[in-house]
Amino acid sequence: MKNLKTAYILLGGNLGDRMLMLDNAQKQIAKLAGEVVKVSGDYETAAWGVEDQPSFFNRVLAIQTDKEPMQLLETLQQIELDLGRERHVKWGARLIDIDILFYEDEVIDLPRLKVPHPFLHERRFTLVPLAEIAENYLHPVLKKSVSALLECCPDELEVQPLKSVQAAG
Repeated sequence: MKNLKTAYILLGGNLGDRMLMLDNAQKQIAKLAGEVVKVSGDYETAAWGVEDQPSFFNRVLAIQTDKEPMQLLETLQQIELDLGRERHVKWGARLIDIDILFYEDEVIDLPRLKVPHPFLHERRFTLVPLAEIAENYLHPVLKKSVSALLECCPDELEVQPLKSVQAAG
């Protein structure tokens, strides 16, 4: 039996059929990266960083994976490419963005991979859906729960829940 690790993954996008892109990304993650064990609701947020662009839809997944962190990153980046992701402008508009927020309680500081995600505690669009499925999860560097991080988050962008019916499965 393989040793499964828990990872929390943020999905986001603001181009095309945003909901379809989140759904397709989730399906590909389930197929290629690991079993999806928890799914947050979907949220809409004004663009962060570069603000002159469409609003984003976001969702957080908890997965059980047998992939090591760099393998997981490479798999997720390939899913982004397969779904049409193009990287032009930092924080620019995109069809899909997939970020590793946490990987177990590991702290990883590599040129291509930083875990926990270095900005997650500063972004409501990440913390709101994450708190929905992992409010008591302890940030391994800041030593605060996700819900405590959300309470003191400096980001003031409104994160609106989307009224959608999540299909089971």
